[in-house]
Parts: sequence; structure tokens; C-alpha cells
Amino acid sequence: MERQHITILDQHTLALETDAAPEPGMGELLIAVDFAGVNRADVLQRVGLYPVPADASPIMGLEVAGTIVAIGSAVQDWVVGDKVCALVHGGGYANYAIARADHSLPIPSQFDTRSAAALPEALLTVWHNIFTLGALQAGETLLVHGGGSGIGSIAVQLAKSRGARVVATAGGADKCRAVAALGADLVIDYRENRLLEALTDSDLVGRIDVILDTAGGDYVAVNLAAAAPDGRVVCIGAMRGSKAEIDVFPILMKRLILTGSTLRGMGISRRAAGFVDIQREVMPAIEKGGIVPIIDRCFPLAEAMSAHEFMQSGQHLGKLLLDCRG
Repeated sequence: MERQHITILDQHTLALETDAAPEPGMGELLIAVDFAGVNRADVLQRVGLYPVPADASPIMGLEVAGTIVAIGSAVQDWVVGDKVCALVHGGGYANYAIARADHSLPIPSQFDTRSAAALPEALLTVWHNIFTLGALQAGETLLVHGGGSGIGSIAVQLAKSRGARVVATAGGADKCRAVAALGADLVIDYRENRLLEALTDSDLVGRIDVILDTAGGDYVAVNLAAAAPDGRVVCIGAMRGSKAEIDVFPILMKRLILTGSTLRGMGISRRAAGFVDIQREVMPAIEKGGIVPIIDRCFPLAEAMSAHEFMQSGQHLGKLLLDCRG
């Protein structure tokens, strides 16, 4: 069985190549991929800023949806022919991909594989960082930087479904309206406002319990100022820069927790535990229609570079996908 996949030739060039499809090992599934998610980590990998672990596929792509076509040993609860969406350890930019069975989810009944491909990376990122590390509780206030992103749009909906108040940032009036329509209680246009001033005007400085920070840079100091006593700031990106100068006194005086994570850095067992939690705590809300992935557009697999360029332009709202069906 042949596989088509995207290979990185250099940081500016991607190519479609053909090789043999991989075989599933113990605890693994082979998925005929319909759609793959495009994520910021893929862009970073292409330009050499996100090293690939030794045990991961060098092919880009962290999430897929499609149909199981083969099953490795020691796999329970899955059979050939099942529709599935999954987090993969690389290898998603292909028409066949390997996923661990315990990093996979059944596709919600009302979703097709196109919608489902937008779920695994965003759900695990949001659940782990906001609800596990950030310990967000009903009645608390969450600030999401980049509420119009694939992760941000899921974060807004999931936090609202669990009873939190949500403040989000977004760039431009159209994105702000779209994020508000997802349920955010307040959306701040970072292109038109100084964030700390806008939070001050809204009487939110010192009142935000959890902050999901995809920005880094100069927003780190803003996060510390805005956080409530015993607040939790969780960094998952550095869109505004990887370095920041901060005043440590807010951390001391407000007993703040400043932490962060990457999906690959979580390790196999934590990712698997996260999917157990998602199956129990989140999938019922998705089945009821309370959380819907927002998909901006889908590119053919051979046009993966165009998808990356569009992501880097910052114009997208929600997720970008690759159509891997050939």
C-alpha cells in the first residue's frame, strides 16, 4: 500500500512524495486519512524551531481524522472500519497515518471527518492547559489570547460550557464579532487597544483567574498585572516574542502560578490521560452541540505550503485543514 506525504525540502519548500504506508505496531491504529489539521507547531517545525523527537515521524502533522484500515496487537475498543479522529506523533500530512489507540477519539455522531479533524489537538491543548494546569473552575474568569484561533475558539466554547466567564483578545472587528458569537463575555481588539488599558477600563485588572497565553513577549507583564490573587498563567506560545522582562513582585504578592507546556512535552501517558478526561468530560458537551470546531478553509494536501503561508498571515478564523483523500 502506497502512502503520499509531505516532505520538508527546506524552510520555504514542501514537496509531495510517495513511499510505503507504515504498519501499526502494538497499541496502534493505521488510519486512512481524510483530513489533517494544520497547526502552528507544523510551521515551527518547517522553519527548524520545533525539533522532532527521536521517536516521532519526521513528517509534519499532529492530528487527523479518517477511517481505521488496520489495527496493531493489544488494541481494544476499535475495529477496522471505525471512523476516528486522533492526535498523531507526527505523520499527519499524509493519506495514511499511525496513531496510538489511546490518543484517539470516536467521531461525534453529528460530525463528518472534516469537522472531526479540527478536534484532537485543540481539545487536548485546551483541556490540559486550562483545566488541568490552570484548574479553571465554574464562576472563575478566563482570559484567552487569540480567541479567533483554532485553540482559542475551542477554549472560549469549552470554558463557557463549564460555567466560566470568558475574556478574549482578537485582531480586527470581524474576528472580535466572531469570537463574541462563540460566547465570549468580552472581546478586546488588540489591534485597536492597549491590552492593559482595555482590561483596566473593564475593571478586570487583578480579577482574572486563569490566562491562556499564546502571545508571550510584552503580554507576559500584562498577564501578571491582570491576574487575580492565586491566579494561574499558562503559556503555550510566543507569538509576540520568546523573551520578556517582568516584575516578580506580582508573582510574590498575588501567589501566582506561571507555567506552560507543549503537547509533545506532555509525554505519552499524560496525553493518554488527557484523552480519557476529554472522553468523559468534554465529548458529552460536543454530542449535545455545545462545542463546534470553527474551520476557516481546507487546502489540498499538495498545497500544504499555501496553508502554512495563510496561517502565517494571521487572516484565518479557527482551524485550517488539509484534504488528504487524493
